[in-house]
Amino acid sequence: MKNTFNTIMSILILIVLAAGVYFIVQTVRETATAAQQPFEQVNQANQALQTQVAQLANPTPTIIPDPVTYITEIRALARLETIQYSVEKVITAEIGQGTFGFAFGDKLLFVAHGIVIAGIDMEKLQPSDLRFDGNVLYVRLPPTEIFIATLDNEKSYVYDRETGLLTQGNVDLETLARQTAEDEIRKAALEDGILLQAERNAEAYLIKFFNALGYSNVIFEGE
Repeated sequence: MKNTFNTIMSILILIVLAAGVYFIVQTVRETATAAQQPFEQVNQANQALQTQVAQLANPTPTIIPDPVTYITEIRALARLETIQYSVEKVITAEIGQGTFGFAFGDKLLFVAHGIVIAGIDMEKLQPSDLRFDGNVLYVRLPPTEIFIATLDNEKSYVYDRETGLLTQGNVDLETLARQTAEDEIRKAALEDGILLQAERNAEAYLIKFFNALGYSNVIFEGE
């Protein structure tokens, strides 16, 4: 009996000690957590302040479109687009680059990416432009033309800009560079023969179209 009583008492003492240790550990943890809370609050406030400063230094543009939309014109189109060019052009725009350019000059380097689309306007095709003679269909196509020559604004950008010490730059300089870039992109496509290639592509497409209609022999006539 005495040994049994001693064993029970030993177990009870161990349980009490374990419970005491557990409560001590929990108390220490709660105290440490409570002690860290003020520092965490300070860190959170510091992060929030840094975020606000970053937003002030680099504000995000707010775009507000006018809720009223005016449709000025609606036209039916019958354009056959037969070729598209992707063109890259570097444009240098500058002003005031004389003796006092270091003070009043403005210069930028604009990298332009654009597309040029050409083809024929089928609306200009008249009944007199088609004739059937001896099982041959003769077709006189309208002249090829450029439908679109425009910049890709997502890919076009100002690579570098240098302004004089006493000026904030010309606000219209980038606009002028963009306008010049569009003209140069159109010019480059024309010099590369886009209209001739558009004509060839149109003929290749229309031959298949007329063949499907039952005209096996098709000849395209020039002007």
